[in-house]
Amino acid sequence: MQIQKTAGALGAELHGLDLAHGLTPQVAAEVRQALLAHQVIFIPQQDLTPAQFLHFAQAMGEPVEYPFVKGLEGFPTIIEVKKLEHEKHNFGGVWHSDTTYLAEPPMGSMLLSRQVPPYGGDTLFASQYAAYEALSDTMKSLLAPLVGISSSAKADVSKTREDRIKSDGKQEAPKEYRAEHPVVRTHPETGRKALFVNVAHTAGIVGMTDEESAPLLRFLFEHQIKPEFTCRLRWEPHTIAFWDNRCVQHNPVNDYHGHRRVMHRITLQGDRPA
Repeated sequence: MQIQKTAGALGAELHGLDLAHGLTPQVAAEVRQALLAHQVIFIPQQDLTPAQFLHFAQAMGEPVEYPFVKGLEGFPTIIEVKKLEHEKHNFGGVWHSDTTYLAEPPMGSMLLSRQVPPYGGDTLFASQYAAYEALSDTMKSLLAPLVGISSSAKADVSKTREDRIKSDGKQEAPKEYRAEHPVVRTHPETGRKALFVNVAHTAGIVGMTDEESAPLLRFLFEHQIKPEFTCRLRWEPHTIAFWDNRCVQHNPVNDYHGHRRVMHRITLQGDRPA
């Protein structure tokens, strides 16, 4: 396996892997270590069946079902993330960490590109380690005791789910999930601190009025996606992107109206942030 960094803050391409034939425990451990070191990893040229994709995910963690969208037939933990030619909104089309409105947000998520548009549809990633470390000591002290309130019902991200809920939604899904998590979390494996708020889901701060929390959250939302904290993936067919949801945000760019984009996504079980 060869590793090639893609940007200063985060991101690396892994070459020399053939996931269709599975991974030895040693290579699986090396891939997992690459994720921890680089926060998001990209593995090109992986034309996998759903079963092979799931097998790779199981080598990295425990796949879990997504709350709002049904999985593929026979593969409930693999959902289709797609935007069709006539649709205007893309799924999750805003900066976010995945499902932070759950008590135990995912450890990570992975996408496998099935069909990509002729242009556009890139995905941006932002290191929340880098965002936290760039803050002043005074701001770090201010944020240390704060707890954020996450909701699945914020208007910006709810709009990006509408098409998929209409076509593939789970009837039993509740109208809203809510959870409370530290504004700054400590990564359970690396011990590094990362910002853990996001514009898609963080609706407030425990113990603060909306008027008090809004300016602070607005600053953090703008700060945590500065260009120097990011990398960008231009998708090719059969590429896997696998990111650590505990320290990375992502944003799929919605700039390919009139074209189809289809991904398969697997989400991996996480733990309660601390």
